[in-house]
Amino acid sequence: MKSPPKPAHKAVILAAGVGSRIRPLTDDCPKSLLSVAGTPILERMIRNCQSCGISEFVLVLGYLEERIRRFVDDTFPELQITFVVNDKYTRTNTGYSLMLTERAIGGSDFIKFDADVVFDPSILRRLIDSDFQNALCIDRDIQLDAEEVKVIIDDQLRILQASKTVDPKTALGESIGIEKISAETAKLLFAELTLMMADDAHQQDYYEAAYERLMAQGTAFHALEITDLNWTEIDTHDDFATANSLFSVPRDALGQRYRHQLAAASAQGASRI
Repeated sequence: MKSPPKPAHKAVILAAGVGSRIRPLTDDCPKSLLSVAGTPILERMIRNCQSCGISEFVLVLGYLEERIRRFVDDTFPELQITFVVNDKYTRTNTGYSLMLTERAIGGSDFIKFDADVVFDPSILRRLIDSDFQNALCIDRDIQLDAEEVKVIIDDQLRILQASKTVDPKTALGESIGIEKISAETAKLLFAELTLMMADDAHQQDYYEAAYERLMAQGTAFHALEITDLNWTEIDTHDDFATANSLFSVPRDALGQRYRHQLAAASAQGASRI
């Protein structure tokens, strides 16, 4: 008999950025509202969360914040959501945005999403159902370069490093921008982020810098492999084209691998590989 799904977490979505690398598409549209295969990225993300039992959302806004507010209010009028505004979005980064969510999260477990990731809901189901208290979703089958957040792990899948500066030759794969954080670790994480962001020199740091600090202090973060599942982070025009191609494939044209993914997404839960 299958065990019941694990309790859902809050969803924290970081959507403050400008998306300058994909201009002019983002000149008057937030990147999270660009449509992939006919569905805005943010809408797909929220619906994926709802399909996995998540009902509480924290959304960090900055660039074109009113566009996103209106979209969410119009599309999801009953959504339980807290908007958090990063009014320093032009001179800060994801670490600062995540720090701002502490009060809204209220000491609970959470799943953190970068708002430019398009993903199969099976990824989220696998993450929620995993036994890891803190986990980063990792894709091993990807070309690594300077832009990707790369990870190094030990033989217990515990992450030793997670940053863009990791040598691709020694990395397991890429962290896709979706993570699970326990309530206990959240307290440590926000304390570390607050300490870091008090120094202007760290306000451009990514949130992974805080993860690495906690790792060095003994907090365990594990790698959850999702290599067999579909996802795309949209940073460039090529990424945007890839996402539209990947998520536009007709159901009856999918190969066995992708039919399996669709079945897993609708199942009660997926086991960790």
